[in-house]
Amino acid sequence: MSAAGVALMLGGAGILLAASPAQAAEVSYATECIPPPISGLPPVQGTTKVQITAPAEAKVGDEVEVVWKTVQAASKNPDVLDLQKDTVKPTGTITLGGAASGELKMEGPRQNPPIPKNSPMILPDMKGTLKLEKAGEVTLTPGAYGINVSKPISTDTRCSPKETIQAGARIKVKDGGGGTSGGTSSGGTTSGGTTSGGSNGGTTSGGSNGGTTSGGTTSGGTTSSGGTTGGGDPAPTDFQGKEVEVAYACKTPIGDKNAVSPVRIDARKNGGNYDLTVKFSKSVMDSPADIPADSVEPSMEVELGGADKGFVHVEGPTNKEPIKSGDPIDIPDLTGTYKPGASGRATLSPGVLTVKALGTTTTCTPPADVPVSLELDTAAQPGGAPGGTSTGGGTASGGTSGGTGGTGGTSGGLAETGAEDTGDLHALALVAGTVILLGGAVFTFTPWQRLRGTR
Repeated sequence: MSAAGVALMLGGAGILLAASPAQAAEVSYATECIPPPISGLPPVQGTTKVQITAPAEAKVGDEVEVVWKTVQAASKNPDVLDLQKDTVKPTGTITLGGAASGELKMEGPRQNPPIPKNSPMILPDMKGTLKLEKAGEVTLTPGAYGINVSKPISTDTRCSPKETIQAGARIKVKDGGGGTSGGTSSGGTTSGGTTSGGSNGGTTSGGSNGGTTSGGTTSGGTTSSGGTTGGGDPAPTDFQGKEVEVAYACKTPIGDKNAVSPVRIDARKNGGNYDLTVKFSKSVMDSPADIPADSVEPSMEVELGGADKGFVHVEGPTNKEPIKSGDPIDIPDLTGTYKPGASGRATLSPGVLTVKALGTTTTCTPPADVPVSLELDTAAQPGGAPGGTSTGGGTASGGTSGGTGGTGGTSGGLAETGAEDTGDLHALALVAGTVILLGGAVFTFTPWQRLRGTR
C-alpha cells in the first residue's frame, strides 16, 4: 500500500489520512552497538542511515502512522554464519520534539530474506502510531534501536547514537477544533486503564478495559474495595489491572538476556482474599534447544506495595506441546491467591519471573521502579502478607510471604542455575558453545578479518 493513502482501522473506526506523506531526506548518524554478551565481543562502531515517513499535515486528535526504513544498518553479516529467512526482528525509538514530547516506540516484523555471510544486514521497516495532542510542528528524530536474531538461539544487539541527530520528518499539526487528549501509541501496543474507587457512595463499574470507572453522585454509603454500599450497585468482584511494560534482566544457563514484555495483573475478590491472574502479552525468551511437553514450569513473585508489603506467589501450567529450538517460550497465565495483611490501598506490581526447563532455572528480574499494574482496597486477613513491614527473608526468588511454596522456587538468589539432568545441560552447553564460536558473531559490525587480528 502506498504511504500516500494510509488507511488506519482503529477500534473498528476507519480514519483516512488524505494528506501527502513527508518523505524526509536520509538521516545518517554514528552508532555504537553492543553485541550479545554471550559473544564476548567488545562494543563496535558503525553508521546508521534511516528514512522516516509520516504525513506532512494532520490535525489535533489524529492518529498517524510513522514508518522507519533502515537504509543502512551499522552492520555487515560477517563471513561466519548465513542468517536464515525471517529470523531478524528490529525495534527502535523515535524522539518527539516541537509540539510533542517523549518517545515513540517502533517495531518491525520478523521478516527478512536469507542474509549470506559477509553481506549487508537487511532489516524490515518498523512502524508506530502517534496520537497528535496539540497544534504546532512535531519533529521525529530516529535514535536507538535493537536487533533480535531468533536462531540458532535468541540474541540481542543494542545500538545507540553517538552524536546529535537531525530530525527525520516533520508534521504540521492544525487545530482540529476540540481535539482529543491522549498520548503516543507505542509500536501498536495498548495499555489498560486504572480502576478508581468510586465517589461518595456512588456506584462504580468496577474497572472496565482500558478506561476509568465512573462514580455517581448518590449520597450515602462508604467506599470499600472499589465499590459502594448504601443503596448502590453491589460491590465489584472483578478488577482488571493496567498492562505495564516490564524490562526484564534474565539470567539464563547460556548467558544474560534483556527482554521487555507487557504484563497485566487481574484480581477476583473471593471473600476477604483475591484470586490473582498474571497475563503476559509477549514472550520474554526463545528456547535455546528442543524442549519436550510438560517441561517448562513458570512462576512469579508479585510484589506488594502501598498499605501492604511482601510477595504473592503465582504459577502457571507446564507447556502442553513441545517447543522447538528458537521458538518463543510463551508464558501462560499465572495464578495464585493474595491474602491481604493490612487494611488500606495495596498495590501489585510484576516481580521476579522464574522459568524452569530441562533441569535448569532462568530468573528474570524487573527493574526497581517497575510500574504498578493493579491497586486494591483491602482488609487485613489472619495469616496474610506482612502488611506494611518488610521481612528480610521475603526475597522475590525465595518463595513468598503468605503465598504457596510453588514448584521448588530458588533459594534466595536471583541467578541460581542448577541442574538435575546433566545430559540436558550438556545439550545446552553445546548450543552455547556454538553461539560463542559462531552465532555470537552474527552482529559483529566489523570485518571478520579484523576481529581475527585482535584475538
